[in-house]
Parts: sequence; structure tokens; C-alpha cells
Amino acid sequence: MSKPALLKEELMPAYEEMALSQGMILLPFNELACEDNIPIETEQHKLQMELLIDSLRLWLNKLPNGYVGGNMFIHYLTPKGHKAFKGLDVIVVLDVPKGIRDNWIVWKEGKGPDVVIELLSKSTIGEDKNKKKEVYQNQLFVKEYFWFDPKKPVDFSGFTLQHGIYQTISANNEGHLISQILGLKLVQWKGFYKNAETTWLQWETLEGDLLPTPEEAEQKRAERLAEKLRRG
Repeated sequence: MSKPALLKEELMPAYEEMALSQGMILLPFNELACEDNIPIETEQHKLQMELLIDSLRLWLNKLPNGYVGGNMFIHYLTPKGHKAFKGLDVIVVLDVPKGIRDNWIVWKEGKGPDVVIELLSKSTIGEDKNKKKEVYQNQLFVKEYFWFDPKKPVDFSGFTLQHGIYQTISANNEGHLISQILGLKLVQWKGFYKNAETTWLQWETLEGDLLPTPEEAEQKRAERLAEKLRRG
């Protein structure tokens, strides 16, 4: 009996073994879905996603590897075959090569996300709090899962995977949730971002410093350069 047809790209050994044992037929990477043409809920959701991703990307630049992205499909394997889950708002993966991805393919990368953040909305709140949480816990084994409602900031929770079950992350005295995986805090910060003033979810160091956006980092760099030139 011949082996089932597999994608030409190289599979990670564990996933190749699963695919072969279950007779799975997998599409080539470039044929897997990467967009669904469904727009992000609101401009505020879009800006919030950008703020979390862009500031963390600068932080990750200091590490030898790691990835942060968002609004993307994730493809993974189960004993019953290939599954796709759409619309992950923010994903963070450590110990993987840096670079741009159109989607996240678990059997290509060799692992799923370490941290996921979902931005709640009226149309997604039920799925984010139930179906997605179950998939992240039982199928993708995401180590930390957070959700935040940009329109209702009090709806902010985090979970850590312990012995296969999500346990609630308790907020500290300031109401911050700590990501043990990243060694950072998720904090609610009221202020202006791209000319919009509201309560934003932002990354903060354990010492209490907000991670800068690319614009803020560039401004600080320019200020340091100007000061150096003034001093001669």
C-alpha cells in the first residue's frame, strides 16, 4: 500500500508521524487559508491590535528569536486531521525564527503559540470565551491566554495552562496581569495613541516601564542624537 499524499514541504518529525499514521492528506503551505475578508470589528480594535503587536515586536528584536503577529489563521493537526482556526488577534511565539508569516502552521513551525490575546467584541465574545478558549487549552496547548474588551475595559482576564487546564491569573494590586512566559505585564493605560484617547491594553516591564511604540522609540532616538550633537 502506498503512503498517503503529503505536502512537498518538510514536516516536523512528530507531525509527519501523526500525518502518516492517520493517512492525512495535507495541502501545500501556500494553499492554506490566510485571510477570510472579514474586517476587524472597529478602528479601536485595529489600533489596539497594532499597539500590542508593534510595541512587543520592538521588545522581541532584542532577543535572538521569537515572533509576534495577529489577525491571522492558525492551522494545526488533530488525530482526525487538519483543522484551521481563524482570527487570532495577537499571538506570541518564542524560540522560533524571526520573519513574516501569512498564517501560523503548527506542523511547519513545530509548535503553537505561547501566548494569545483576543480582543472581545459583541460578535466574538461568546466564541472567544468558550470555543476558542477550549481549542487553546485542549488542542493548541497555549501556555497563556488573555482576553480584553476595548469597549469595556473591565472585561479583562488571563489564564495560564497548568496540568492541561486553564487556571485564572490573579491580578496584582494595581490590576495588572503578569505574563510569566514573557516576563512582562499587561496593563490598562489611559492616554493617546495615534490621536485617539481611551483606555488601552499595553505591555509593561516588571519594573513599571511601558514598552514604547516604534514612533516613541524613534522619537527618543532622535532626541538622544540631537542632545549628542548639541554637546558636540
